[in-house]
Amino acid sequence: MALSSLSLTQFRNHEATRLQAGARFNVIWGDNGAGKTNILEAISLLAPGRGMRRADIQQMARQQGPGGFTVAAALMDDDVRIGTGTSADAPSRRQVRVNGAAAAANSLADWLAVVWLTPAMDRLFLESAGGRRRFLDRLVLALHPAHARHAARYEAAMRERNRLLAADRPADPGWIDALEARMAEHGAAIALARADTLEALDAQIDALEAGPFAQPSLALERKGPVEVEALIAALRSGRPRDAGAGRALAGPHRDDLIVTMRQKGQAAALCSTGEQKAMLIAIILAHADLVAERRGSRLILLLDEVAAHLDPARRAALYEQLADRSGQVWMTGTDASLFDAVPLSGRADWSVSGGVVSPQ
Repeated sequence: MALSSLSLTQFRNHEATRLQAGARFNVIWGDNGAGKTNILEAISLLAPGRGMRRADIQQMARQQGPGGFTVAAALMDDDVRIGTGTSADAPSRRQVRVNGAAAAANSLADWLAVVWLTPAMDRLFLESAGGRRRFLDRLVLALHPAHARHAARYEAAMRERNRLLAADRPADPGWIDALEARMAEHGAAIALARADTLEALDAQIDALEAGPFAQPSLALERKGPVEVEALIAALRSGRPRDAGAGRALAGPHRDDLIVTMRQKGQAAALCSTGEQKAMLIAIILAHADLVAERRGSRLILLLDEVAAHLDPARRAALYEQLADRSGQVWMTGTDASLFDAVPLSGRADWSVSGGVVSPQ
């Protein structure tokens, strides 16, 4: 899984950016606001979901442009081109194409697995469970491409059930039964994929050599049963409660990822910022190995400003461990010197200023 070329047209502050992207290490530097992270965000949109910023699709078109944007890429070792974007006359409707043909956004998981670390994720262990679920589901998606489809169908059924339970007039019980059956079917698939990923990932972390990155233990705190019939029963019995709350209070949409630092036996939320960052990196490295083992190819890693938050020893260790893995890595930073320890072999460098990219 790697890109051989990438193009951004009228995306964020990039009017027309073209990158030959066949390198393993793609290093991008420039001042804050230059457009570095926009390149990583564009790549993240080539996978299911709302991208690494989770921004409104209408915000992504260049402000001075004609409206609409396009992100497109060619894949290495495959005669495949994928792209996504919006048109000026439909700025809120995301379009996806694979080899020129219209496709569903969730189908992108069949072609690429993309995982990222951003500065905003530094508070992952301190904030709401929703961010941790999204992080976990991104890891799951790389191993179970159907996970996005199950999640979308579960959420659609749940939204409709919430609407019916909140209506002034009593809804048809048979229709609610059907929605709950749909939620249970897809919810069980979500739970199974998450459990498989966490079990395999925890074993992969065990296999990592001891080093400068703190080793985490991973577990899932469930907010409801996972078997189909049991989840149907929980949803049915919880209708009055859910109607009062205005939302479903049981189901995989409320699960939480629990991370503990193995060396201390301490919850990640109580660890230092440096330890939390180190655990995130350890999870990402172990996950890259797991994807390679399961899918026979490595995922694409997007590391936004990661180097700036590591001391020189951990920075060098990160680059060394990434070099031992054959996946494609995209990294951003404000200074080229942050990447001095990145191997020169298989490396491409770009500087960015005002949305204009220059090869170095």
